[in-house]
Amino acid sequence: MRLILYSKPGCHLCEGLQEKLEQIQNLSFELEIRDITTREDWFSAYEYEVPVLYLSNHRDAEGTEGSEKPLPRPSPRVNVQQLEQMLRKYLAN
Repeated sequence: MRLILYSKPGCHLCEGLQEKLEQIQNLSFELEIRDITTREDWFSAYEYEVPVLYLSNHRDAEGTEGSEKPLPRPSPRVNVQQLEQMLRKYLAN
């Protein structure tokens, strides 16, 4: 399972979320950071939205793997344990 974090340099909310994701120890996932300034399509889609978190490699209704599912943005005040609980809920589905 992979989490994708759309981020941009100098974004304090992005950095905070990345730090918390890296501190989660009771869930197994790969974290991919995508810098929106490196691709025009990402930049136009997420310029005012970062940080944006996606769950990748989940199976959709047809059983197809490799699609990306957006996750709700956690509050900047969420702690590591609360973030882990939120992710666990989405991974269970």
